[in-house]
Amino acid sequence: MKVFIYILMALSFALIIFNATKLEFDNILVGDSSVAVFGILAGMCSFILLGILLISKKIASKVKK
Repeated sequence: MKVFIYILMALSFALIIFNATKLEFDNILVGDSSVAVFGILAGMCSFILLGILLISKKIASKVKK
């Protein structure tokens, strides 16, 4: 399970990097750039949530012992 979470975290980080290349800083909320901004936000949210999941799994394993 831990390896799967790390793979998902890597994919979300790749999503952030990919969408960062699609940004146009002149018009940040127009056209494809707005889609990239929302993609970056979604990638960050998934990365944070997966990090929280990893921490909760570590806590749960320590509580069981």
